[in-house]
Amino acid sequence: MNMVAEPHHAPVEDSAEFTVRMVPHGATFTAPASLSLLEAALLEGVALPSSCRNGTCRTCVSRLHTGTIRYRIEWPGLSPDEKEEGLILPCVACATSDVVIEPVGLG
Repeated sequence: MNMVAEPHHAPVEDSAEFTVRMVPHGATFTAPASLSLLEAALLEGVALPSSCRNGTCRTCVSRLHTGTIRYRIEWPGLSPDEKEEGLILPCVACATSDVVIEPVGLG
């Protein structure tokens, strides 16, 4: 697995765009670096589970299979163990590379 989810990742130009692929159903969408994965998905008509949109409810919990993200907030609602397992919160995560995610809905 090649994944990194860091609160402070190397800077990426806001104008950069990345491809997000969702497994298992294979939906893809473009994620500008300036938008959260959830915002980008909704703009392209791709449904992702969501509720609070601020990293606390965990409705959108997903597994990052490949790629890298950065968080908009310092302490997203995941434990260190969950982060180590590759879980992310798309509502506050922005792509810093092409990514493959899988919604797992733990919240």
